Amino acid sequence: MSQRYRQKIHYRVKVIPIKRIRVWDEAQARSLDREGIAELARSIKNEGLQNPPMVQKDGRGQFLLMSGQRRLAALKRLRAKKIPVLVLTKGYDLENAKAASVIENLHRKSMNPKDMAHSCSFLAEKMGVSKGASSLGISRKTFKKYVGFAALPGPLKSLVPGTITSGTAIQLHQLVPNVKKSIKIANRISRLDARTQKMYLRALSRHPRANHTTLLRQARLLAVRQTVPVTLPKTYAKRLEKISMNRDEDPEKLAQQIVVSWLSKRKK
Repeated sequence: MSQRYRQKIHYRVKVIPIKRIRVWDEAQARSLDREGIAELARSIKNEGLQNPPMVQKDGRGQFLLMSGQRRLAALKRLRAKKIPVLVLTKGYDLENAKAASVIENLHRKSMNPKDMAHSCSFLAEKMGVSKGASSLGISRKTFKKYVGFAALPGPLKSLVPGTITSGTAIQLHQLVPNVKKSIKIANRISRLDARTQKMYLRALSRHPRANHTTLLRQARLLAVRQTVPVTLPKTYAKRLEKISMNRDEDPEKLAQQIVVSWLSKRKK
């Protein structure tokens, strides 16, 4: 089980008017799943508020929300006037609050890929890749994939998921930094099946100056190559998994490299 991000905090319970709670700007801009909020509101109405939102005094009688954006939204949906909150007294700065809030929301199924990427990028800056990935219970590879997606230019990012996948967008941007060219390629390969897309990008990486027709022909040739399933003994399977994690590579890709290397030495 992964360890979530935690910081020692001190608070007291207090009932305050909900209109005195302010949400920090980045959280305010975050999209919330309406259906999920409605479901949470029904749960609070039937079972009560089990875990009050966390706030911090923000001067002039106002409070800044530190954690519990979904619960606050659900309570507003229920038209609550006053709500119980945990008022922080010390040891919790805004940056730590953002990290805790991000992690809380990322553990919700309603978080869309673009919000996930933006949030992972924030956690990477705040906590580092390893701790950020561990706090979410995902692999470093997946975490880095989201961070990479967050760094994409807006026009290319907007093609996900309607035209191409996030993984394809990241790889395409790495191969073709020019946004107009990468968008043109994205629209062209969007009509291809997943395997042919993958082979197209592989061909592009090998021959960056080749035209579309040539790349497509090479991609289709690569796509029809035979796939051979390999069952490894438990000991070797574990060893492959360990090496792939250390190298931050896909186990299947690493196994392919090993087999190709072995066969290349035995051509004769």
